[in-house]
Amino acid sequence: MAEDVLLRLVLYLLVGTMAAIVYSLRVLVLLDRKIERIEVHIERMTGSLVKKRSSSRRH
Repeated sequence: MAEDVLLRLVLYLLVGTMAAIVYSLRVLVLLDRKIERIEVHIERMTGSLVKKRSSSRRH
C-alpha cells in the first residue's frame, strides 16, 4: 500500500517535471522566433538607411 503511494508520487513528479520542461522549451522557441523577427526588421532598417545615405551622397 505505501509502496503504491510512493510509486504514484514519483510518477506524478516525473510527469510534472517533463511537462515543465516541454513548456519551457515552447517558451524558448517562441522567444527565438520573436528575436529572429526583430533581427530581420533591424536588417531591413539598416539596409534602407544605407541606401538613403549612399543616394544622398551622390547628389
